[in-house]
Parts: sequence; C-alpha cells; structure tokens
Amino acid sequence: METLSRHAKIQTSETFLLSSILALSGGFQDAYTYNVRNGVFSNAQTGNVVLMSQHLMEGNWMRALHYLFPVLAFAFGVLVAERIGHTYKNARKIHWRQIVVLIEILILLAVGFMPQKFNMAATMLVSFACAMQVQTFRKVNGYGYASTMCIGNLRSGTESLSVYIREHQKGALRKALHYYGIILIFAVGAGAGGICSMQIGVHAIWISCVLLLAGCLLMIKEER
Repeated sequence: METLSRHAKIQTSETFLLSSILALSGGFQDAYTYNVRNGVFSNAQTGNVVLMSQHLMEGNWMRALHYLFPVLAFAFGVLVAERIGHTYKNARKIHWRQIVVLIEILILLAVGFMPQKFNMAATMLVSFACAMQVQTFRKVNGYGYASTMCIGNLRSGTESLSVYIREHQKGALRKALHYYGIILIFAVGAGAGGICSMQIGVHAIWISCVLLLAGCLLMIKEER
C-alpha cells in the first residue's frame, strides 16, 4: 500500500517519460545554437564561460561578448522561472509548469523566424528558455536531475552505481539507470539537433517546439 501511495503522488512533471522529452529537447537546443548560431552553447554555460575567458585574455573583446550574453540570459531565465513558480504556484486552471513550457515554446518559435544576422539575440533567447526549463523541472521519479545538461546527471548516476556495487541496493541501481537514461536521451537529442540544424537551418528549432508541446499536453493531468 505504501508503494502504491508513493507512486500515486508522483506528478507528471517528475515522470521519466516527460523528463525524457525535456532532455531530448534540451540536447536538440544545444546542438542547434552551436551549429546554426555561431558556435555558442545554449545550455553548456561552463563551456561558454571557458571560451569567454579565453577570448578576453586574448584581447578579443567582441568575441567574448558572444559567450557572455548567453550566460547572463541563462541567469535571467532562472530568475523569471522562479518568479513564475512563486506567483502561480496555487493556480487552478493551469499548472505553473505548463505556463513555463508555453513561454518556452513561444520563444523558440520566434527564434525559428530569426535570420542568422541576429544570431546573438537568438542564442540569448534559447539560453533564456533553457534556463527556465532546467529551473522548472528538477526531479525525475523523485531524483534531482537536469534536463538540459549532463555533468550533474553523470555525477549522480555514477555515485549511485558505486553504491550499488558496494551495497547491492536495487534502489541505487534503479537511480543510476534513471540518470544514465536521461544522459543517453540528451545525447540522442543533441545528435538529432546537429543533423537537423545542418540540413534545415534556423527553422530546425521548431522541432523542439513540437517536443515541448507534447510535454505540455502530458501535464494536462498533473497527477497520475
């Protein structure tokens, strides 16, 4: 009975299915901005900070700004998502997470119309949208995770695998598989994003909109 009760309380926003859709979209977005929008990451802000610092020390100030602005946009996206969650936490007609996803869809839809001469603005918008997603969806089946990056998931998954090897806890193995599964799906999204971006161009981001719309529809019934 306890197991049934625990499962009954899992929200749709924390299920592996929805988390997989978000990770697929997250990987797609990162590959899109890197391949179509001047080699800048939308999710991997650590990479952006490294490249920004390198260009600053080389005296290439304008190129450094290409990496600074997405970092700032990402931080602002986290701030906005947190404010939306606080303001609409008790909304009854629509869940606040759906509001965030709908905003993300509209942003990415707009990005698909932006020509490459606006690459900086496009990358900033995608970084903003990614930050909203990673701030809003932070658990899969009760485990903390990130849907738009891998390093935290890799650390947590490997830690759980180590616990399983040492103590043979099935729960630890299940947890590790959740994390590795999300990483694999993110990688698939990134690969697909790279191929689609090179073949379709700036409009490829609309595929991510379709994925997010599917995720939003899943959340219509918030609890399973």
